Amino acid sequence: MVNAVKLNNFEIGNNKLTILAGPCAIESKDILFKTADYLKSLTDELGINYVFKASFDKANRSSLSSYRGLGMEEGLALLEAVKKEFDVPVVTDIHESNQADITAEVADIIQIPAFLCRQTDLLVAAAKTNKIINIKKGQFLAPSQMKSIAQKVKDSGNDKITITDRGVSFGYNNLVSDMRAIPIIQKMGYPVIFDATHSVQLPGGAGDSSSGERQFVPILAKSAIAAGANGLFFEVHPDPDCALCDGANMVNFNQAKEIFKICNEIFNLVNQ
Repeated sequence: MVNAVKLNNFEIGNNKLTILAGPCAIESKDILFKTADYLKSLTDELGINYVFKASFDKANRSSLSSYRGLGMEEGLALLEAVKKEFDVPVVTDIHESNQADITAEVADIIQIPAFLCRQTDLLVAAAKTNKIINIKKGQFLAPSQMKSIAQKVKDSGNDKITITDRGVSFGYNNLVSDMRAIPIIQKMGYPVIFDATHSVQLPGGAGDSSSGERQFVPILAKSAIAAGANGLFFEVHPDPDCALCDGANMVNFNQAKEIFKICNEIFNLVNQ
């Protein structure tokens, strides 16, 4: 049985779809506001719980020349502006334990990146903020291994945990999504969010950066909801092909509208 996690006026893990979505890294106020405005209106129209997502720093890049974001100070200020302007909760990721407390002043959900999901000090610091902690399952882990990782957060005094699956490494420069991971993790009691855009990423596939197969985002998102996922995670950008990072696996506004609509219909059917 999944233990729903309360966030403001809704719960992640109940009978209503939750979507975390927004640009990969923070590029500008204009892009953040355009994306938040569109996605808030869309999710309100569809009756979907919505959390705005963007990263102030993407530290896990392929090369030094890869775009990382605007940094913590400027990035958190912009996330706070989005939160106030559009009345939405926000989620962002941290990479070091000393970022937890200051990030918690703005973020409603603190996200632990997949590559760092076993970092004990990072998990403990995040847990002690008493915010919701969204742990991304590492591409190198079996679903069953998330039990001990989540337990680190619980043992640090925080049981507000969600777990996001984003595929598992499959040979070189590729990921595969095993939908069995969803019920396996849910059996531990945690709501499961499926990351439909990072799951189509081809890590390092462009040599000095990652590439992706955006065309498979709808297929994986629909499959995850049919398998019982409690929520979805998407990276959405006004013009993904011009995005400064992860553009190959992000979706644009029109694509998001189509995917959100059909996934919500599948969710409602599965949860009748």
